[in-house]
Amino acid sequence: MITINENFLELQDSYLFSTIAQKVQAFQEKYPDKKIIKLGIGDVTRPIVPAVLEAMHKAVDELGKEETFRGYGLEQGYEFLREKIAQYDYAKRGVTIQLDEIFVSDGAKCDCGNIGDILGLDNVVAITDPVYPVYLDTNVMAGRSGTYDAISGKYRKMIYLPATAENHFIPDFPKKVPDMIYLCFPNNPTGTTLSKEILKKWVDYARKNHALILFDSAYEAYISEDNVPHTIYEIEGAKEVAIEFRSFSKTAGFTGLRCAYTVVPKELKGYTKDGKEIALNGLWNRRHGTKFNGVSYPVQRAAEAVYSAEGQKQIKENIAYYMNNACLIREGLQSAGYTVYGGINAPYIWLKVPNGVTSWEFFDILLEKANVVGTPGVGFGPSGEGYFRLTSFGTKENTMEAMQRIKNMK
Repeated sequence: MITINENFLELQDSYLFSTIAQKVQAFQEKYPDKKIIKLGIGDVTRPIVPAVLEAMHKAVDELGKEETFRGYGLEQGYEFLREKIAQYDYAKRGVTIQLDEIFVSDGAKCDCGNIGDILGLDNVVAITDPVYPVYLDTNVMAGRSGTYDAISGKYRKMIYLPATAENHFIPDFPKKVPDMIYLCFPNNPTGTTLSKEILKKWVDYARKNHALILFDSAYEAYISEDNVPHTIYEIEGAKEVAIEFRSFSKTAGFTGLRCAYTVVPKELKGYTKDGKEIALNGLWNRRHGTKFNGVSYPVQRAAEAVYSAEGQKQIKENIAYYMNNACLIREGLQSAGYTVYGGINAPYIWLKVPNGVTSWEFFDILLEKANVVGTPGVGFGPSGEGYFRLTSFGTKENTMEAMQRIKNMK
């Protein structure tokens, strides 16, 4: 008899964004003439910039010539890309990262889920609440979360770290010490950040308790304020306790190309049940080489071009475009009477829904009355109830129209 991984049965409903897509499709079928503006899923709309396209075209041409053809590359990533990552993302910020500490992949989402392969199933996991669903769901799939409690909306073995307006979206240290701590800053979905001083407290906490911080900095390129760290490794001692996930998806519009990387410092150690230290870098390298064949050569050349002078100029123009949209959303919502957060160091705006309305009810109201799609806050965790996420990744024209529609809602 074939048995299944019964942990999957503990997952709640379908994936958040699949549920949204189904609702939107049903509405569109009912009202085919309505123009729906989608500000829900964080997918980009600006085209790949010319400098990156040029590099990718050149790399594709190379594959068509016998003298420059390439087959399998290094699973860890080509050195030409890892050298640029080490130089521009870290050395320029005073951080030394070795090439063999960088692992190129096809997405930070994949890495955030796959990292659990090298970590014990009995680890206690802490996640900020609200949070990107992948952190929670992949641990549920692995069996680290325990059973679901429908009353509280939480998994019994999981530690939730509320991040709401009441604590200025800065999670407090839990009473029970976790083994794995997921932190995403700039935060998805709230768009908020941690200062260097606050992040240092988390690093010190992890060092004291031999815990591992899984730090998702996919939105680092959107940071505009000086006291917000661009990498957790700006904090002293972070290499001893943190794995960092980065992505080209939102930075350079690679949501369709797929390229990211994960940094696993050699100083970082895990432990066997009898207390023996084991380097996590070696474990991840073994896992990466076994289960992954590497990102394609043209895509890695495209990612390398992100760091060229022209590439940086063009990409910063795109980021400025999205952050201008974020400003339009913030100001538009505020003028309509909503309380909003985020949108300064991140492309997400987190708004408080009207009193007495659930986040899913607000989703339906927004879709029905304004034909605008966002993301219900409760889909990111129990503490997300009463909030709603909008993204600035739409076009300027659609963003402006969406704000006007929301202002006109009755």
